Amino acid sequence: MSHTPAEIVAQLPERFDKARESGDVLFFPSTISKHQAHGVEFEIRLCPALQKKPSLPTPHFDANADERRAILGKEGKKFDPFAPPYVPGLYLGDVKDEEEGVEYAVLFNKYAVVPHHILLITKEFHSQTSPLMPPDLVQTYLLLVAAHNAGRRFFAFYNCGDLSGASQPHKHLQLIPIEDNGPPVEVLARRTVIETLERPFSLQSLPYANHVRRFPAFLPTAPVDEIEPTLSRAFLSLLDLALSTYRRDPAPSTSATTMSTLSYNVILTLEHMHVIPRKAENYTLAETGDALSINSMGFAGCMLVKSERELEAVIKEGVGEILRGVGCKSIHDQQCEGACSL
Repeated sequence: MSHTPAEIVAQLPERFDKARESGDVLFFPSTISKHQAHGVEFEIRLCPALQKKPSLPTPHFDANADERRAILGKEGKKFDPFAPPYVPGLYLGDVKDEEEGVEYAVLFNKYAVVPHHILLITKEFHSQTSPLMPPDLVQTYLLLVAAHNAGRRFFAFYNCGDLSGASQPHKHLQLIPIEDNGPPVEVLARRTVIETLERPFSLQSLPYANHVRRFPAFLPTAPVDEIEPTLSRAFLSLLDLALSTYRRDPAPSTSATTMSTLSYNVILTLEHMHVIPRKAENYTLAETGDALSINSMGFAGCMLVKSERELEAVIKEGVGEILRGVGCKSIHDQQCEGACSL
């Protein structure tokens, strides 16, 4: 039986505590340092306990191979932690997009750095290389609305492609609670003055390519038949800009890139959608030589490090320099004449 987004959100506190007690969720305490740069108060979260987290192999993101594995029997099928049967303590229920009939499972993130971190997972296998579809966007947004109506603030993100920092090949979006006014980069987006909602804009103080669309103020209370086209138009326009950006600043060893092979990060809040094209997954810290994997959380302004040594290296090299190292050079002004900025 499907649940409403409000029902999913309402059970988070009690279910999270039970999942921790049973050992189904492993919670890793952390501390946060804040560092101002490029108009953003970046958060660097230090979580030494993550050094004990099992190392996962790099996922195989070839969509055709993944789809073949998804229909094989047990002997030939690669283990998929996002396929049923779900771990009871992690499983919060299903939600269904009534317009398209698409179903999703909602699970707790097993390795939680922030309490109540949840995953929205396609019930049928779809590759993490595939773009977000209208039901993906709508169901994610409705969960954000339900959280807001319950007095909580979440934001969502999607790591798409093999250079995005994604850790699993099964399509999933992530929703994570945030304090104050949202992720740090969203504070900068709110301060940006724009001329029209229909035109994408860029946060030009940031040293890497980013493309943003602002939603109408009424969207959180709008019916689904208004939410869906608004989100879909925003995503398609930003994805087109991300592909254009990447083609002008590609990864060194990349051949022709299409929508289906582009890597990018998506950040979604009630007010904005951000899309950031990627040309590398890892940034090698000059101070330590360690490879720092970056996903959407980094571009939201929330970096994660596992040791004091990494923390010192990130502060020394600068969050902006690290993000620029795995992102692309911004050409937004050339792409969108008259784009607004701070």
